[in-house]
Order: sequence, then C-alpha cells, then structure tokens
Amino acid sequence: MKLLLLLFFCFTMNTISIYDFSKNSNVSDWIIVDDVVMGGRSNGRFSIDDDGNGVFSGTVSTENYGGFSSVRYQFDKVNTNADSKITLKLKGDGKDYQIRIKDKISKYYSYITTFKTNGDWQEISINMKDLYPSFRGQDLNLPNYNSSSFEELVFLIGNKKNESFQLVIDKIELN
Repeated sequence: MKLLLLLFFCFTMNTISIYDFSKNSNVSDWIIVDDVVMGGRSNGRFSIDDDGNGVFSGTVSTENYGGFSSVRYQFDKVNTNADSKITLKLKGDGKDYQIRIKDKISKYYSYITTFKTNGDWQEISINMKDLYPSFRGQDLNLPNYNSSSFEELVFLIGNKKNESFQLVIDKIELN
C-alpha cells in the first residue's frame, strides 16, 4: 500500500495545472486578440459554458487583410525542462488550431505548433521542444523552444479562409 501511494504521488507531482476550467473560472484572465488590431474583421469570444469549460468561439474573416482570432492567457512563470509536454483536454470542431507560448512575455515572438481537432473530446500532448519560433506568421531562424520556463499561452485559429469556429477547453497541464 505504501508503494502504491508513493507511485501515485510521484506521478501526480510531475503534473502542473496551467488552467483547469470550472463554472467559477474568471474569463477576464483570458484576453481576445483578433486581426482587428491590423484592420481585419474577425471576431473571437471567450466564455464559460454550462459544464464549466472554457469556450473560444467566433468567426474568422479574411476581409481587409484579416484572417485570425486568438485568446491569450498570461500567468506567473511555470518551470519546464527538456522533456516537458503540454497536455490539452479539449473538444474542437474538426479545424486546425495553433498553440503558442512565450517563455518571456516581453519577447516579440512566440513558440508555436499546429494541432488538429476531430470534433470529439481529445487529449493532445505537445512536446515543448518541438515548438518552433515564429513572428506574425513567419518562421524565425532560431532554435526550437529550449527555455526553463514559460509565462504565456495562446490558442489561435488562422486557416486562411472565412470560417466560424469553436474550441471547448477542459484543462491545460504541464507534464
């Protein structure tokens, strides 16, 4: 029994909750940034649904050189290591989304990757070392993520077409 408890604590202690949504979650912690900052016409929203999940939804418009919507969450620094993974429990709409992180909020670029949703609840695990640096849609000639911490996480949709979207998020963890 002691061994079982020790194993339980070893496995659970390695998981850090970045965000675990509930009916009491404060949506003001999540900030929408749409292409309207550059003249576009996309419109994203963030809310909590009746089940206590975060819901990032809206429309993306390519009109007026637009084409993206994003939701940003900044937090106190979370430590990482070379084997760290971000695990997402979410339900998408079959569309592709990006996850973006910043190791320092003050940096002008993010580390990104794209993940595909399938319309069902999914648990998606992303190796942080596979995130590559990008700025305004341009890949940068810099190394992939290799920092010891991060302090911002962003979900972005920008598939170069007009579309509505909905991404339902249950929790975000670091393993």
